[in-house]
Amino acid sequence: MRRLALRVLSVATTLSACVVASPGAAPAAPAAVTTATTTAATAPAAAPVALTGAQLAASWTGPLSTRGRYVVDASGDRFKLRSGNWSGAQGTWQGSGDTTDPANNQAGQVSYNLPLGLDRAPLPEIMAGFHGLGLNSVRLPFADAMIRDTTVVPDVAVAANPQLRGRTPLQVYDAVVAALTADGFAVVLNNHTTSYRFCCGLDGNERWNSGQSTQQWEEDWLFMANRYRANKRVVGADLRNEVRRDTWDDPNWGMGDGHDEYAAFEEAGNRILQASPDLLIIMEGINWQGIPLAGLYHGRPMLKPVATLSNTLIDSGKLVYAAHFYGYTGSANTGAGSGLGSTSDPRYQDLTPEQLAAVVDEEALFVTRSGQHFTAPVWISEFGAGGRGSTDAKEQAWFDRFTAILAARDADFAVWPLVGWHNDGVPQDSWALLHYDRAGRRLSIEDQGDWRAPYWNRLIAAPSFTGQVPQSPRWNLLDLDHTDQNVSRRMLALPDWSSGNRKGNCPDGQRLIGLGRSDSRGLCTDAGQPATGPGAWVTVTDERYVTDGDWASGYNKLQCPAGHLAVGYSVHGSAMAALLCAPAAGALPATNRVLWFDRGDNRPPASTGADSAASDWAPGYYKGQCAAGEYLAGVAMTWRWTHGGVPDALLCRPLA
Repeated sequence: MRRLALRVLSVATTLSACVVASPGAAPAAPAAVTTATTTAATAPAAAPVALTGAQLAASWTGPLSTRGRYVVDASGDRFKLRSGNWSGAQGTWQGSGDTTDPANNQAGQVSYNLPLGLDRAPLPEIMAGFHGLGLNSVRLPFADAMIRDTTVVPDVAVAANPQLRGRTPLQVYDAVVAALTADGFAVVLNNHTTSYRFCCGLDGNERWNSGQSTQQWEEDWLFMANRYRANKRVVGADLRNEVRRDTWDDPNWGMGDGHDEYAAFEEAGNRILQASPDLLIIMEGINWQGIPLAGLYHGRPMLKPVATLSNTLIDSGKLVYAAHFYGYTGSANTGAGSGLGSTSDPRYQDLTPEQLAAVVDEEALFVTRSGQHFTAPVWISEFGAGGRGSTDAKEQAWFDRFTAILAARDADFAVWPLVGWHNDGVPQDSWALLHYDRAGRRLSIEDQGDWRAPYWNRLIAAPSFTGQVPQSPRWNLLDLDHTDQNVSRRMLALPDWSSGNRKGNCPDGQRLIGLGRSDSRGLCTDAGQPATGPGAWVTVTDERYVTDGDWASGYNKLQCPAGHLAVGYSVHGSAMAALLCAPAAGALPATNRVLWFDRGDNRPPASTGADSAASDWAPGYYKGQCAAGEYLAGVAMTWRWTHGGVPDALLCRPLA
């Protein structure tokens, strides 16, 4: 969430409220998809063509899923998230004083913990404004506190929507979700904060488990997922807003402790999918780590850790990554203007167009590159700038450059925020795209005097990939660094198949195709995947199925039975413990290719750009990986020469 003023509480805890996104080279369009690019040179002045609710509803079918870098609807057609943030239900109170005093609320706007503007304009009028902006989707923040809040909202909070009187904040949220989806919009639920307090900095909402346990956070998500499960236009669960450092601790990506965002998000995402399998699971990267002082590490990892440690869900077509960018912050700049927390690190608005494009790619949009273990859509779920009345030339140039990057990269996006208040044409929060006064009169970005309009209109009108998005092979990482990673629905429903060992199971419909040496990581794919047969899945712990010749003389071997392919593995320490093998529906060839990787990587050439060969899924360790047209049938290891039982060779066999 973008903040009007940085609240600095201490040098050790000064944080920015913003996250950044990254653009990468646009991938080649699928054959059935049209492509186009745009530049910052000229900006169309025409406002977007507003669809009616019926027209928008007819243009797509829920639920949504993913194919490669694209979000698609139930028909397999590209659904580009052209979104905005309708904030308010997460709270606008800034942490001190009377919660209903405008002086104590962000920009003097009291939301009463409801989507902002319900006191000023009827729901149909607000949604008509969204249509006029060219949106097809809304990110709808909420606080965990809303779920248990039994307070009836005051009548003044819904003065323009009297049908909402007598309801709790959650019941009003229900009504807003129902109205938006009935009007054709896709809705993404966004867990913004724990308490009703405007983000960010040291506000008690820094992590998913700030002010609550991880278990409570997951239970809250299950409550929300089940609550809207029947509504196929509620399309996504945006797990948490802007995870950042608190007073003492940094969040991390993959350390296996209570601050591990990677592990927490994966666990929550898989639990949500078990309860509501239609939802997209949206994971934002780490917003801030470190203490903002010269000489000390500090910065915004964003999605950079995903390059070597990506998430794998039980449904591979449901993961979307997200990032936030604001011009006044930077890769290592909190956004503080002066005093404690301010540093000399460059802001995004200080960068040249070329530098900005490179940084946005490095921090976020690289994830859209095809054929890698991390490949997924990236949603720039917050960005924005002060509009009417702003004279900040650097910010204006940044907004031009950044929206041009979004257009050129065909990126999914959500502007912050959609709704604010105005008094006699003067916005209280100039960042909003739509403002309403007490009489319900609307002031829009499209009305004369808002410098952002040409750039917004250019972004909305930018040519995009459209139509059917072909299926493409998926590549998914298994990480046993600290614990099990069981992402098979089938195996989750069955007893432990390798007790006392750490286990990794590929998602159903995928097979194991690669292993890291000594680091316990694996790689799964569905490339050329044969159908699974009806027979039993087999746990292999010895050489009983090595019946067709010794393919690794002097080594211990784990080999699947004939007609089976490896879909999982277990380790004890770093040593191989077992293979999990699934039957194929038809006969599998038994021609052997032994792939050794005890002295270096042995993978498909990176020059192919596919097979996840151009990305490192086990950094610092040798990796062995069968070809995309093969299946992994066995693993060889030894305890001689201090090898310690780690995998040294793979038995690869052709699929056909």
